[in-house]
Amino acid sequence: MYWYLPLVWTMSFWDGWMNAAPLIAHPLGADDVDFAAELHSEAFARPWSGDEFLSLLSKPGSFGFVARRIGDRQGPPAGFVLARQAADEAEILTIAVSRKARRQGVGRLLMDSVLEKLHADRAASLFLEVDEDNLGALTLYRHLRFEEVGRRPAYYADASGRRTSALVLKRPLR
Repeated sequence: MYWYLPLVWTMSFWDGWMNAAPLIAHPLGADDVDFAAELHSEAFARPWSGDEFLSLLSKPGSFGFVARRIGDRQGPPAGFVLARQAADEAEILTIAVSRKARRQGVGRLLMDSVLEKLHADRAASLFLEVDEDNLGALTLYRHLRFEEVGRRPAYYADASGRRTSALVLKRPLR
């Protein structure tokens, strides 16, 4: 049985995001999928719908977290992450942070939540794919000790049709 201990990220007045109270990561649930779809549309040229999130979340081994201000379980989240685990390997399916909350530790809070769960589940490794041009995400992932293990050329396309490669990153967990 997995005992969930929520992670808290304290943001000061100077951090800016809505002059917010500290953030906490909660498990991503069915009530969060429309918020997740909205945030996903801010971050990706081909956004997923709430129904797609609900379908993925209902699959065995899938889980996620949503970051919100403490005490605000109904308001818009600062970010979310969706992942899945099969046997001793896991992957980040998607992660997005609100434009207002970027560069304020929300992505780190979400990734730490995933890593904490996977550690408790004794997973051996975590994989993800990231756009080679997403420097903010690459900085975070490298700080979290992810290493490049592959590349998918011309995987992502932006609204103008420009294509960039996806970097396949891995973090050993044992």
